[in-house]
Amino acid sequence: MKLMIVDDSLVIRNKIGRCLLNRFSKIYRANDGVQAIEIARKKNPEIVTMDLTMPNMGGVETVEALLEFAPETGILVVSALADKATAIEALTKGANGFLCKPFTEKELDNAIERVISMRVKQ
Repeated sequence: MKLMIVDDSLVIRNKIGRCLLNRFSKIYRANDGVQAIEIARKKNPEIVTMDLTMPNMGGVETVEALLEFAPETGILVVSALADKATAIEALTKGANGFLCKPFTEKELDNAIERVISMRVKQ
């Protein structure tokens, strides 16, 4: 399986990548929604971790755009969110789960497992 990590923080992109290195055959990284859409069109990741607050194109917009051309993609929102309404909006737009920053490796692994199992059931 292929994973794409979408987050404007290099630290978070690297942390998620390290935590999930053994679970995915390919890991792609994007620092905003615009770059995420470009990568997704070329590489077709099955699973995406998505920050919500990013420059150029935010997470909710990116979730919508991504699912328009790749509706089978599993999306885990990973955000340090004071605004729970934004997370709920992302879930109503088609994201499959939510993980709050900061997170442990085990929490990330469990959340990714839930998204993968939801995707398989579709």
